[in-house]
Amino acid sequence: MPNPNGLPYTPAVAIDGWVVVSGQVGVRDGALVVDFAGEVDQVLANLADRLAEHGLGLEHVVKTTCFLADLDRFDEFNERYAAAFPEPRPARSAVQAARLPFDANVEIEAWAHRDRS
Repeated sequence: MPNPNGLPYTPAVAIDGWVVVSGQVGVRDGALVVDFAGEVDQVLANLADRLAEHGLGLEHVVKTTCFLADLDRFDEFNERYAAAFPEPRPARSAVQAARLPFDANVEIEAWAHRDRS
């Protein structure tokens, strides 16, 4: 599926049972969700939507990379993240980023595979 914003990347690419999802931020209806918890939830919803376009769900995710604008919010982020992903949770990296698209607080990219559930 081409990028609906006309930006030079593909939101998700599928090949050989894998789906690789580009970084998702907490934008809904063209605007960033204002509160941190809501933003994290929206990021996860957007990630789930990209996966659903390929017939997958969060239970298929094997690896995420999480970018946070402020690692002081890591515990709060983890609460929302843990609630979204079933056990066994995906492998994960988490890093602090100086600035994210839309001045977001969180961005998550993911790798998913059809055989994981």
